[in-house]
Amino acid sequence: MLHEKIAARSTGLVFYGLTPPKVTTDLERRTFIAQKQKERLQGIPVDGLLLYDIQDEATRTDEERTFSFVPTLTPEDYSRQYLADLEIPKIIYKSIGNLNKAQFTEWILANQDVEYSVFVGASSRKQIELTNFTLKDAYELKKELANHFVLGGVTIPERHTRKGDEHERLFNKSNDGCRFFVSQCVYSMNDTKNLLSDYYYSALDNNQELHPIIFTLSPCGSLRTLKFMEWLGIEVPKWLYNDLKHSKDILASSVETCKHIASEIIEFAEKKKIPIGFNIESVSIKKDEIDASTQLLRDIVKFMKGV
Repeated sequence: MLHEKIAARSTGLVFYGLTPPKVTTDLERRTFIAQKQKERLQGIPVDGLLLYDIQDEATRTDEERTFSFVPTLTPEDYSRQYLADLEIPKIIYKSIGNLNKAQFTEWILANQDVEYSVFVGASSRKQIELTNFTLKDAYELKKELANHFVLGGVTIPERHTRKGDEHERLFNKSNDGCRFFVSQCVYSMNDTKNLLSDYYYSALDNNQELHPIIFTLSPCGSLRTLKFMEWLGIEVPKWLYNDLKHSKDILASSVETCKHIASEIIEFAEKKKIPIGFNIESVSIKKDEIDASTQLLRDIVKFMKGV
């Protein structure tokens, strides 16, 4: 069971990340999309299915968004209505950035059947000023009203390079009840290794437990997708950007890059016995990129589980 693996701080967890269909998608199309998603995952021994809660994030940056924002179905509703027969634990992302205390309390009370969730904080200080509600507040309410479900947190290796305190955020979130972490998509090994190193040595120096970090890998099939990933705040090293930009097959190149990153993270973490895993996602709705993410998932499962 997933909760037992998380409680045991096991290494080797493998997740797959999905974005629910847009709210503008008609009922027949939603059903078709869900069926295709279930078929792709059939026979792949993943530990959990991440269902994202997509927000606009317009206040996070002044840069123009690469793809226009259209709200999606909520992950909890999509899970119940379209994926209930998929026998994989569902991990529900919940963005608290646009919610105040009363609204989040209402969500908690209306979703007592949720077993796993990852809370996502505000994307900017402006959001917090508008709602007067923080990620810390959400953690406290969760303890009070829904202490039964397993809580995960978000980690951003690039933020560690900018601020140098991402490992401290991990320990603070652990103290607030987070038992695993999911990273933003990683392409920069330098950021990732720096975070893992500080996380490990800080735990060693302060006699603290290490909880699993699930690193997200996402194939990229076009320059437009690559630019969107950068808009999301994903750090793509210049040398890698150049290699992908000039590649004859950008999708194949990015998949090979993702596998190399996974191998390097595994090697680094194994030496220090840091519990890690991977989440495979596709930020695109294009069939070839989704197919590539599914194949990458199979490859990562082989890396981690030998099956």
